[in-house]
Amino acid sequence: MLLFPAIDPVAVTLGSLQIHWYGLAYLTGISLGWWILNRRAGGAPELWSRENVSDIVFYAALGAVLGGRVGYVLFYNFSEYMHDPLALFQVWRGGMSFHGGVIGFISAMALYARRFGRGFFEVVDFVVPVVPIGLFFGRIANFVNQELWGAPSNLPWAVLFTDPLAGGVARHPTQLYEAGLEGIVLFLLLNRIWSRQPPRGVGAGTFLLAYGVFRCAVEFVREPDRQLGYLNGTWLTMGQVLSIPMILTGLILILVGQARRLR
Repeated sequence: MLLFPAIDPVAVTLGSLQIHWYGLAYLTGISLGWWILNRRAGGAPELWSRENVSDIVFYAALGAVLGGRVGYVLFYNFSEYMHDPLALFQVWRGGMSFHGGVIGFISAMALYARRFGRGFFEVVDFVVPVVPIGLFFGRIANFVNQELWGAPSNLPWAVLFTDPLAGGVARHPTQLYEAGLEGIVLFLLLNRIWSRQPPRGVGAGTFLLAYGVFRCAVEFVREPDRQLGYLNGTWLTMGQVLSIPMILTGLILILVGQARRLR
């Protein structure tokens, strides 16, 4: 097994101000995504200006963060936040729901498309190839925060986390599994598809399908949220339940897009 490296969740302390790795992860993901979109907009300025990119990144980031936080409260920890509503704003403690972030992102993209007279899938397909960058850094931040770890394991790469809640046993580093699948693999897949200029909706559908499959697979070795546990015996988790609609929606979008191409 591997020992968890001694990483302080606080990256920088400036007097009473503490800058957490969690916040830096989000900032890095948004900044890199913004940079890539700007480069792509430069190759097609008649379609996307730098101002367009700035606006769309603002909408996407705000929607994903707000949706992720609210989603975590609704899907995973509603009772605790009802006792302490102000904890909703303590984002440095972690507690973000990807599925809530997707809902927030979709809502924000719909608002952007309506306000600026763009097609919904035109907007989503442009942005979604850079989303895995944020997922990668977010999962690394989960690892640093020692949260969302996996089930006990005796594999050589199992990690002995120092958080007492981990029980003093080596566990699957599921945060790193997800960083690799949702971050690196999904980024490569989506950008390969984007380079082929697929029909509208195929990029979004591929994202939903691939993420849902990756997430469902990792959930089999990921410790369920303590306050929820397994939803059906010893295997079904909230993450899997929320991922199934993503998989189905992704399949439909891909099939519809491919059918449109064949017409």
